[in-house]
Amino acid sequence: MTEAGSGGARRGRPVAFWFVVVVGVMSLFADMTYEGARSVNGQFLGSLGASALIVSTVAGLGELASYGLRFLSGRWVDRRHAYWPIAIFGYVVNLLAVPALALAGHWLVATALMLLERTGKGIRNPPRDAMLSHAAHEIGPGWAFGLHEALDETGAALGPLLVAFVLWRRGGYHLAFAILLVPALVSLALLLVARRLNPHPRELEPASHDIAVRGFGTRYWIFAGAGALIAAGFADFSLMAYHLAKHHILAEASIPLLYALANGINAVSSLGLGRAFDSWGPHVLSVAILLPLASAPLVFFGAAPVVLAGIALWSLGVTVQQSLFKAMLTNLISAQRRATGFGTSTAYGVWPRSAEVSCSDTSTT
Repeated sequence: MTEAGSGGARRGRPVAFWFVVVVGVMSLFADMTYEGARSVNGQFLGSLGASALIVSTVAGLGELASYGLRFLSGRWVDRRHAYWPIAIFGYVVNLLAVPALALAGHWLVATALMLLERTGKGIRNPPRDAMLSHAAHEIGPGWAFGLHEALDETGAALGPLLVAFVLWRRGGYHLAFAILLVPALVSLALLLVARRLNPHPRELEPASHDIAVRGFGTRYWIFAGAGALIAAGFADFSLMAYHLAKHHILAEASIPLLYALANGINAVSSLGLGRAFDSWGPHVLSVAILLPLASAPLVFFGAAPVVLAGIALWSLGVTVQQSLFKAMLTNLISAQRRATGFGTSTAYGVWPRSAEVSCSDTSTT
């Protein structure tokens, strides 16, 4: 390595690290916003007169929009290299749709805003993940995505707790949504800080000399297919929550706290597994993915103490899918096709939603 190249590397690593940190904190406040809202979306729609069928349909369509748009967003990013315009547009739509729910007085307005929030999330995820993957070249993909996921899931735990506190103080759903404007604005401000810190994300990863091809390699499709099958057999939390409430295994009021606990476990495990991935490689992934297989039997057939163990393993499974899968994909996709690859592979997220919709359809209001 030349002296100039060594100097560039020394400059690139701190920028990459702080970029991951800023994006992670930004995601923390973003998750506070929309995960806080999602913890009460169903109840809110019900309070506006929506039926169980409407609630389940909105949930399913929202996730379909979120994951379906990622493919289109990823392709556009790779073709135009428009990381920041697409990411900023997606975040603005995703985050501002949540506090706008405070103004919704009819379930039709609320459902439109909920679908808009999911649409924004689908648009902004591929450019964000691609930018993180370029930064990961300097600090390691496991650590980059693990650190980001830890901060992200911290927000996913704090958001529902904030909403629960507002409701506990009898503030009502509309006030809870209005208060979520604060973390939304903080997240958008940090987004602009991240752009200023790293205006040209591709510069953190040297250009590949490989010949660009239209499609992805065989290893990519095998991995993406395996991810889809794993997701298809992975129980959604809403299905587990429905089971726990229906059979009176846990008090209904404690189930949101269980979700916050699961996100907290995910935050902690993301850091450890991310470091392990960079040290030991894909072998960590092959071992870590086996442990969550026991989560469903423990949750669906166990008593309360066993359920807690099952939820802990379920959280580990979420960590594997949300951080280690992305770290592995970074090694399988060239920098030129990274956003498209992330957008295509995350189609596995559509699979578990059939369980969520079926669960909701069987409930009564």
